[in-house]
Amino acid sequence: MIIYNVTVNVEKEVEEIWVNWMKETHIPEILATGLFHEHKMLRLLNETEGEGETYAIQYFTDELDKLEKYMSQEAPRLRDEHYKKFQDKCVSFRTFLETV
Repeated sequence: MIIYNVTVNVEKEVEEIWVNWMKETHIPEILATGLFHEHKMLRLLNETEGEGETYAIQYFTDELDKLEKYMSQEAPRLRDEHYKKFQDKCVSFRTFLETV
């Protein structure tokens, strides 16, 4: 199993709007690509310092080729949409994982 993990720190002032937008718009758009078959959205509980809340959104696929296709063909457009909506209110990083 291949996991595409996006960790996002969201400023408190937009957190509720961001969570709703992720659940209602962004995540469904990513799943609609057909490249991922499942997802999980998690909130970090052990946040110690900093502003905002941190979330991890995980997308599951069965092939590395599907992740690579997503990153080259779909991710740029979807990242742009995210940035246009939230600009500097969110900071994120991405990791690619494989179950062992």
